[in-house]
Amino acid sequence: MEFPAAASPAPASFDAWLASQGPQQAPVAAGLLGLLEPTGACLAVKSMATGRYVFASPGMSELFSQSDHGIVGSTDAELMRTDEVQAMRRAEQAALAQRGVVSSEHRLELGGRRREFMVTRIPLGSEHVMALWSDKTEERHRESHLQRALQQLEQQQKALEQLRRELQQGSGRDDVSGLYMRAQFDDQLLREIDLSTREHREFTLVLIALDPVPEGQETLGDEARQRLLEGLGRMLRANTRAMDAACRIGEDLFAVLLSGVGLATAHARMEQLRRQCHAQIVVLHGQDLGLSLSMGVASFPHTASRQEELLQAAEMAAKEAQRRGGNQVVLASIPFGLGG
Repeated sequence: MEFPAAASPAPASFDAWLASQGPQQAPVAAGLLGLLEPTGACLAVKSMATGRYVFASPGMSELFSQSDHGIVGSTDAELMRTDEVQAMRRAEQAALAQRGVVSSEHRLELGGRRREFMVTRIPLGSEHVMALWSDKTEERHRESHLQRALQQLEQQQKALEQLRRELQQGSGRDDVSGLYMRAQFDDQLLREIDLSTREHREFTLVLIALDPVPEGQETLGDEARQRLLEGLGRMLRANTRAMDAACRIGEDLFAVLLSGVGLATAHARMEQLRRQCHAQIVVLHGQDLGLSLSMGVASFPHTASRQEELLQAAEMAAKEAQRRGGNQVVLASIPFGLGG
């Protein structure tokens, strides 16, 4: 809403200031204040000519421990430290210069306690600035606690991965993920096809691809990719049976053979794994990278009855999952007339 410039000298109270603006503004201001009070936000209007507050909501007076007589008529110099006053003045001048909304963060020492605020300002004409104060102290404390927890988790993950590497040295497993590699996967796939053919039973092949990193994480580079590969390796080792084979078969591609498992059961298990991976916290430099996967599920013999066709079907399903935006499980199509 537009407010014309106030006359000088500035009125001593917001009521007087409102009266100088015209009676049509009073209901608007009262309604605005009524909306803000339940949110815990505080509202103040300051005369730039005198530097004195001409209006302050009750919360502002409580904030500065001035509940008895309020802060109307006071200046920042009477309420804050010199460095805090200077920061306030710079933000107010920016709002006047830009003739629009300006938000800034301020740290104040109040009652012996460090408090943090987001203050959003808008000029009212050319001589007054309205400021909306939001207390961010508890939010910043929570963010700080979360950051420390993430840093501790990152150190634990590093230590566990280092221990795992030391224990499996010479085992023929992939150093990063801790899983078997392509050669073991090809052997296991041939054995599974032979077993299923002889015993007339099905098994499922799942191809799992890491989704591209979200915007903003590209600069983290190879170290972030390694952490994600380590995280996926941990999840696959913890969520596959001894009779299943979980392997890393490419740079960002993994495969799981689910022995004796049909499409419906495999889909349910992989959907559960996808949700668990998505909820998994993988940390780098105190930042949760987010583990997002695309999975393609194909079965022998219903999807395909030959090794290459089975691999191709699962790969196409995984690519389709990524085409749909990633973080999905897609079933390979079953050709008409194939299988029993």
